[in-house]
Amino acid sequence: MKLTQTIKQASLVLASASIISLTAFAADEKTDADNTALNQRDRSGETATSGDQANSSGDLKITQAIRQALVKDGELSTTAKNIKVITANGQVTLRGPVNNAQEKAKVDQIARSAGGGAKIVDELDVKNETNK
Repeated sequence: MKLTQTIKQASLVLASASIISLTAFAADEKTDADNTALNQRDRSGETATSGDQANSSGDLKITQAIRQALVKDGELSTTAKNIKVITANGQVTLRGPVNNAQEKAKVDQIARSAGGGAKIVDELDVKNETNK
């Protein structure tokens, strides 16, 4: 009898915790999920996308060197390490969000150092500036 009562109480606690968690998650939705403007920008052909990555061995080596340097850096956030690095004809485009201006500068510096003299086009977005 006590075991049944304990199981019922545990089930009630788990159900309550689940409801509270789902409610908190739903309430935490502060930003608009609509990224239509970014999608339109990417389709315009005026900005580099991952589809623009060249397949030449030189361009691939530059992208690989920059990506490895970013991942190796222990000070960068996961967000910064996951930016797009697109190399075509020796020109590197950096795209995506970073957490702050210092991180943006650090990513740019790492790309210039690891890029072996490649031209760097910095199109990084600082999260706080793009979410206003």
